[in-house]
Amino acid sequence: MISQRGIEANPEKIKAILDMAIPRTIEDIQSLTGRVAALTRFISKATDRCAPFFKALKGSKRSITWTAECDKAFNELKAYMGRAPLLSTPEPGDTLMIYLSVSATAVSSVLIQTKNGAEHPVHYVSKALQDAEVRYPDIEKLAFALVVSARRLRPYFQAYTIHVLTNQPLRQVLQKPETSGRLVKWAIELGEFDIHYKPRPATKGQAVADFISEFTEPHAVASPQITMEPTPTPSQVHVTSNGTLDLTQPLWTLYVDGSSNAQGCGAGLVLISPDKAVLEYALRFQFHASNNEAEYEALLAGLRLAKEMGARQIQIFSDSQLVVHQVNQDFTAKDVSMTAYLQHTRHLLATFNAYFISQTLLADPAEARRVRYRSARYLIINGALYKRRFSLPYLRCLNPEEGHYVLREIHEGICGSHSGARSLAHKAIRQGYFWPSLHTDAQAFTQKCDKCQRFSNIPQLPAEPLTAMVIPWPFTQWGLDLIGPMPEGKGQVKYAVVAVDYFTKWAEAEALATITAARIETFVWQNIVCRFGIPNAIVTDNGRQFDNAKFRQFCSNLKIKLCFASPAHPQSNGQVEAVNKIIKKTLKTKLDQAKGCWPELLPEVLWAYRTTFRTSTGETPFSLSFGTEAVAPVEIGQPTYRTSTYEAEANNEQLALNLDFIDELRDQSNMRNVAYKQRIAKYYNSRVKPRAFITGDWVMRKVSLATKNPNEGTLGLTWEGPYKITKVCRPGTYQLRDHKGKMLPHPWNADHLKYYYK
Repeated sequence: MISQRGIEANPEKIKAILDMAIPRTIEDIQSLTGRVAALTRFISKATDRCAPFFKALKGSKRSITWTAECDKAFNELKAYMGRAPLLSTPEPGDTLMIYLSVSATAVSSVLIQTKNGAEHPVHYVSKALQDAEVRYPDIEKLAFALVVSARRLRPYFQAYTIHVLTNQPLRQVLQKPETSGRLVKWAIELGEFDIHYKPRPATKGQAVADFISEFTEPHAVASPQITMEPTPTPSQVHVTSNGTLDLTQPLWTLYVDGSSNAQGCGAGLVLISPDKAVLEYALRFQFHASNNEAEYEALLAGLRLAKEMGARQIQIFSDSQLVVHQVNQDFTAKDVSMTAYLQHTRHLLATFNAYFISQTLLADPAEARRVRYRSARYLIINGALYKRRFSLPYLRCLNPEEGHYVLREIHEGICGSHSGARSLAHKAIRQGYFWPSLHTDAQAFTQKCDKCQRFSNIPQLPAEPLTAMVIPWPFTQWGLDLIGPMPEGKGQVKYAVVAVDYFTKWAEAEALATITAARIETFVWQNIVCRFGIPNAIVTDNGRQFDNAKFRQFCSNLKIKLCFASPAHPQSNGQVEAVNKIIKKTLKTKLDQAKGCWPELLPEVLWAYRTTFRTSTGETPFSLSFGTEAVAPVEIGQPTYRTSTYEAEANNEQLALNLDFIDELRDQSNMRNVAYKQRIAKYYNSRVKPRAFITGDWVMRKVSLATKNPNEGTLGLTWEGPYKITKVCRPGTYQLRDHKGKMLPHPWNADHLKYYYK
């Protein structure tokens, strides 16, 4: 039930415990422990109070032994419950505090809040230690008590700032480099909460009287010195006042903190010797001091203690930004009291090799909490920053200059393999290094590696979407290309020039002994111009037989547009390339062993091609050109209706009728062709990985057969350059200039280019 003051325990459950007679059977004890379990939130150290009952239940299942210890615990429990515990309800924005306690059998805690100078309990937590937990060192049990409290009271830890009041070096243990695996996990788990560790003040109320001593075992009560579990002694590496290492003197560590509030002023000290013995002191000043003065008093007290212990080399941790920067001469002390404290401090520091580390957080609470959460994964070992790995060991944190050296050595050093960015970053971590931008720096480093760029793999995916050529009328645009060299035939011919109409797919071909500009000009004049009229454009590659002054002049005189495909990119002239494949394949199947007879079979191959159905148009090239299908030799050997019933007059009428319908036939074929190319473009574009460039970009060009060094063999370069883009001829085609300023004669396609990173 909830009252105006807080939360009260259920009176009926309390009365049931108070009215209960001394348990005599197992059922009675089980009933008692069950009722107590329902009220553990209101019972301080509930597990310790019920420990005798649990011990009695471990006996025989038929009978129990009710000892004097059980009788005493039962009476104390009834007396405690008779005081009707009252819990306080925190308000939004309050700061809550927690006391921890460890016994031989359980860990306990109480969450409290301060109102009007008094401490009021909010929630009690208690848990019995099981199996290996009983064998934890005392300081680890204390950390376990905090973890258990954070898990049980997670809503409170998430909503409020929590101050852990302890005189034990709990924060240092959770951040020390020698922590066990479970302490590392606990430190990370606690890192998400806004937890502060404060020295234990004087007890202000009966509510926390049971938590005066954190270790309730007889051997651990009220001792200013705590011996930690054995750890390696780092006596061989130490830090001096100027940040260098001194291998001759043992290193002491001092943690200081001071505070001032309305209830008084005080300080907390933790001095750790080289053999890991811990000295802890809590001081209460009998005079008023500001926060900064309290910080200085804590530092002076710690230095006096270290001097008395014979320390000569010491590293000091303080959370006061002002004290750290004034002592390190980064800030100037202007106040009279600060000047006096600073002079006294420097006088004492003259007897030490001191090294200060600031633990100051940002002013913004959200940023401070974020830093505190992330800092749980970091620690300082002998003045060097390390990051905890989840599987251990520690990663050395580096600055950008050190990180660049590590990447360069791993990437291209003696054991370097010029691996990719992800592999390089993974290798750096495996070697034991870390910095926040490790993966990003690895990507930038591998991108700019000149050797990696020159020997990188050739991308197989297209760089630009497919641009289909749709010609609305027959014989207006032709593709021109060569086949060869082939086996020498009659008349010493070993080449063939092929021309294809982009609309009807009609093909013309002629065998040639030489591929001079004059022979090409004659072929175009006789096989294209004289038969089908002057075309609008001719598309060809960059071969010297096409790209020369004579052929250019011939095309210019007839007003024919001469278009060149990108070098080493036959896809730009795909129509004629496809026909070339068909002609070569048909010749192979027809020739058998007599390969030199290909010139005589070339007209037969062309006839077969012209009368074959084309998927793109839905018609044969012959029908689209002349309006009717050609009579094939098979129709003579096995007559069809039109050859067996042939009449000249009726045939002429039918041919004239077909010519009247030829425009409609061509329109239908054009629509089929457009649809066909759209399907091809959709599939092609689904594989495109865009790679576009702009004027001024530097690129590498794929090594071709013409530029490949024959002496290098398979170990030769994959890419050459770099080249600068001087002009974008059309999407995906670029004019290049080398680093000496020489322009390349022809534009290059994006499929053969890649970025060059300087």
